[in-house]
Amino acid sequence: MRKVKTFFALFSLSILLTLALSALQVNPLHAATESASWLMAQEQTNNRSFEEIVKNSQKKEGLFTLYHNQETGKVHLELSPEQLQKNYLCFISLESGIGEGGIFRGLDLNEFLFQWRRQNNKVQLVVPNINFRTQPNDPQSRSVNRSVSDSVLYSLPILSTHPERQSILIDLTNVITSDRDLSNLANSFSKFLGSRYSIDSEKSYVYQVKSFPLNIEIESVFGFSENSGSRGRTLSSLPDSRAFNLNVRYSFIEVPTENSYRPRLADERVGFFTSAYKDLSNSTGRSPFVRYINRWNLQKQDPNSPLSPPIKPIVFWIENTVPLEYREAITEGVLMWNEAFEKAGYQDAIQVKQMPDDAPWDPADVRYNTIRWSTSFQPWFNGYGPSHVNPLTGQILDADIVIESNAVAKFYEGVGFLIDNNEGNNSQQNSSSQMNRNPCNLGRLSLAATSAANVNLSHDISSEHLCFGFESNRQLAMGAMAMSLFDGVNENSPKIQDYVHQYLRFLTAHEVGHTLGLRHNFHGSTLLSPEQLNDTNITHNLGLVGSVMDYVPVNLAPKGEPQGDYFPIIIGPYDRWAIEYGYTPTTANTLYAEEQFLKDIAQKSGEPELSFATDEDLWGVFLDPAANVFDLSNNMLQYSEWQLDNAIAMWDRLESRSPRAGEGYYQIRRMFETIFGYYQNHAENIVLYIGGQSFNRNRIGDPNGRLPFEPIPVIQQREALATLQKYVFSEEAFQFSPQLLNKLAPSRWQDWGNPDANSSLEYRIGDRILRLQKSILEEILAPTRLVRLRDLEFKTAPNNSLTMPELFEALQNSIWTEVLQPEEGVEISGIRRSLQREHLNLLTKMVLREVSVPEDALTLAWFQLKQLQEVLDKTLEKHNDGMNAYTLAHLEMTRDRIVKTLGAQLQTN
Repeated sequence: MRKVKTFFALFSLSILLTLALSALQVNPLHAATESASWLMAQEQTNNRSFEEIVKNSQKKEGLFTLYHNQETGKVHLELSPEQLQKNYLCFISLESGIGEGGIFRGLDLNEFLFQWRRQNNKVQLVVPNINFRTQPNDPQSRSVNRSVSDSVLYSLPILSTHPERQSILIDLTNVITSDRDLSNLANSFSKFLGSRYSIDSEKSYVYQVKSFPLNIEIESVFGFSENSGSRGRTLSSLPDSRAFNLNVRYSFIEVPTENSYRPRLADERVGFFTSAYKDLSNSTGRSPFVRYINRWNLQKQDPNSPLSPPIKPIVFWIENTVPLEYREAITEGVLMWNEAFEKAGYQDAIQVKQMPDDAPWDPADVRYNTIRWSTSFQPWFNGYGPSHVNPLTGQILDADIVIESNAVAKFYEGVGFLIDNNEGNNSQQNSSSQMNRNPCNLGRLSLAATSAANVNLSHDISSEHLCFGFESNRQLAMGAMAMSLFDGVNENSPKIQDYVHQYLRFLTAHEVGHTLGLRHNFHGSTLLSPEQLNDTNITHNLGLVGSVMDYVPVNLAPKGEPQGDYFPIIIGPYDRWAIEYGYTPTTANTLYAEEQFLKDIAQKSGEPELSFATDEDLWGVFLDPAANVFDLSNNMLQYSEWQLDNAIAMWDRLESRSPRAGEGYYQIRRMFETIFGYYQNHAENIVLYIGGQSFNRNRIGDPNGRLPFEPIPVIQQREALATLQKYVFSEEAFQFSPQLLNKLAPSRWQDWGNPDANSSLEYRIGDRILRLQKSILEEILAPTRLVRLRDLEFKTAPNNSLTMPELFEALQNSIWTEVLQPEEGVEISGIRRSLQREHLNLLTKMVLREVSVPEDALTLAWFQLKQLQEVLDKTLEKHNDGMNAYTLAHLEMTRDRIVKTLGAQLQTN
């Protein structure tokens, strides 16, 4: 009863207050303003003075005024009245790493647009909801404000108000050092850190504060300590795995308010990063989603000139940390893109400058775009090209490219001489054990798909800005080994220096492309035929690839053929076209008025040299063999077969090679294994043709436009299957001499500097061959691929598709040749017995419904086992006395397993 009385009392009081204000003709909003002023006065009275709080603090003036007290560790932020309700950008990155586990310097942790909003005696850090927008003066804006929510990340008490400036002071320390900091650091690496580590507040502090006209930079150190009772693996890069530090950089940037930048609409046929929102005012029937491409604000000095310098060019500064010998290659990689900008009407749109050793400016200043040099113990990338973008418009504000020193260092590390015992030539190799841990060799569609090299991070490590990596290192090593083993080139040769120069120039061009707004184009490698790849008259004018935004392998000519460029030395046709779309100026007055101009450019996508496929067309899909990584040419079947032959030739050359006097054999082991990984990569590329389909992004009405899906011609699918039978499943594959296999010894140093420290002493060649064969066999019989083969019978003309019966029969004939086509005295080698067991395992799992495959696949597997049982019965009866113990036991057990499988009682739903 008391609560009811209180309610009516308050209600009556509010009515009386309203009547009183009305009688006095006082605006309630004005009254609220007066009340806020009264609160401000109370704050000044009740709190310590502004100057007292910031006493002994170092003042940093710039975008915001910061006060850093190095004794207490406090960081205070001063906000002027005009800085409230204003848009700012926050970009958070990892400024230091631990050198392994994917925790490396330069990784983006978070980015968002935010505002400072005052609520009573507190200031809130608010992330406004910009995903839903309306046009100006649209009444729906009121509905949007009530239908969707902003995100209030922090509510910070106002400590004091400056008596003259009327600016307010807040404590920013906990926002940038606690376990609930802006970066959400602990959760970012939760899968890697698990419950083993947590942030130790006693070890966390603000390291440095920098303030510039357009941005502020704050770097915090987070101390991580091992939790009590936790035990985990030793981290080789740390002196003691119980604790480590991570530095986090917070960048606050003002959102430009100038009107000279015009957003540009995106088109899915051209691969730009985008900034998207839903336009609730759109009532035209077209998609309500608006997508702007991410691009720089380039404007001509002379708008009427067909070729004009920009008013403000894009300038990249090579940081003074970059080794002298690599600066020229990096410069050339950046400037590659000026050719494309000339087509868009700009002269010298991109410039490169060298940061002096005594530079008066700081690379952290957002006014400078830098190319930085990073060193990690076990990096997961060779290049990293992020940019900072205004999500409201898509305007790129700045970019800082990171080149990982291991892109080159891992190439030279451990390079030694291998002496040709017959010819006395020198050679070299890449000793990095990481080459054989490739996150891009994904196991693709197989039942036992290998995850991305044990990636255990919760954040998106597969970001398009993280490029190349382990497989790129292997490709780089393969090119060097080819030069060494085939041509006797040593590590001091100018040819090797030119080779590294060519790679680093290409890597830089790829990362610069990302900072210009371009996404990956995994179709770019299909520009030329295999025969054209080494014709420099073509590659120096048209390009080696359609786009440097692809993950391009080393281009190795077939053994005995002239070698052309190892890596692209110019950008490709797609790159020029994409820049034309993104940056060519128009005279259109509105966003949609230039839409037809852009469509005229985009509809050229049907031209083969402009083919485009990006990350979502590849990862987890692997439908189109042309949309792939580390492939080359428009006939990958031919090119991959060349590379399989190159690998075999390299193995043969290793037969006659030895380390130089006084060195161990570990380099031969690493070279041998690197070639194995290369061999497997090309075998996996061939698998993609089986059940594959071409996919393109053409639209109705495009010249040269095609249907979105086109099945791979059956003749190519059969050719792919035959190639795999020859190079992977046949008895003739993987023939190594005892001489070579007995050289494969690891390095025996027992410390963290030896990548072989935890490897087995002997090289288990049988396991290694089986691992490759098993992977390829599982790829071929993966449930997703079997579904595609089933569906292709509906999507192609009769008798024009590779059917599941044909596939099952071809595999059985290839893998069980010894019993299906027996000769006198049946004898099956150890490699073949292991392969046959794996094939039996896969068919058995299908029949027992342990995997989900189409019903037709299940019945075919049953039929194949039934046929095999009948053949085994005859073979064992006829050739029993002519078999060795291995073969007899193998076939007897195989028959027994088949009988039990076919007679098993199955549970069905």
